[in-house]
Amino acid sequence: MKILIASSIYPDAIAQLKERHEVICAFGAGEEELKARITGCEALIFRSGVQITADVMRCAPDLRLILRAGSGIDNIDLDYVQGRQITLVRIPGPGAKAVAEMSFALMLALARNVLTADRLLRQGRWAKHELTGYLLTGKVLGIVGAGNIGTRVGRLGAAWDMEVLGCVEHPTAEAAGRLATSGIRLATFAEVLARSDFVSIHVPLKGSTRYLINAQSLARMKPGAFLINLARGGVVNEAALYQTLCEGRLAGAALDVHEQEGEGKISPLAELPNVILTPHIGAGAIDSQREIGEIILETIDSFAAKRANKELAFDWEVVPTL
Repeated sequence: MKILIASSIYPDAIAQLKERHEVICAFGAGEEELKARITGCEALIFRSGVQITADVMRCAPDLRLILRAGSGIDNIDLDYVQGRQITLVRIPGPGAKAVAEMSFALMLALARNVLTADRLLRQGRWAKHELTGYLLTGKVLGIVGAGNIGTRVGRLGAAWDMEVLGCVEHPTAEAAGRLATSGIRLATFAEVLARSDFVSIHVPLKGSTRYLINAQSLARMKPGAFLINLARGGVVNEAALYQTLCEGRLAGAALDVHEQEGEGKISPLAELPNVILTPHIGAGAIDSQREIGEIILETIDSFAAKRANKELAFDWEVVPTL
């Protein structure tokens, strides 16, 4: 098979794919380069940080398999994929583990002023009696988007003896039961904002979630709360968050995803001392990327075998509603 890998994946997986198939790598390529490189390809592998447009895919009329090495599919033209009946396979599980753990890394760093303590100590300041912080234990953790990743975050919160609230787009008795088994109580979006000491965001980016966290929703948050965004940058209105933080209503925020991402982009929140900014590394744990690579290999092998036996069928995987 001829395969285009449009985003960096686990190196061993790339090496094994090259042993079995014709592989083209185009990491960080723009649309015109992708159009040229995808010609003749039957399979496409991508992550976040690259836009897979209909115009790009039209340059590969033999494209039959697309693998999203992760969860979100806001950076691919889904209408084109469905219209051409191209098999789309997401691999959300391994990255979900890493993102869930990252949410706690950020919560702990915010709650215990880890970055400030580190910076001062490097400057020779022994600020032991100046710095204080908060426990996670006993606090209320609010999950906005209690789907695959959000539920994992909630389970970790319950293990830390936090009271965990979670909201979903379409609340049902079934959803309430599913969440309850993970120690999460189904709540409304309004209650999550009003009661939570830590609000962790895990929704996909789409029309209904763009700027879900805006000036109005930030004003409804519990004074002194912390906001963590590991979803997509467009879910949070960063200008509104900046203003809220400057007013002192929130204690701090941590963002792994940003409205503007990429080399040379500086967040408007960068000047604030109570904000942690990381470059979209939530799913980037080595263990998770290794596991994703193994699943990619298995999926490609299975697809190639089915193609050889003429057993291929259109398989459309829809992202679960969060």
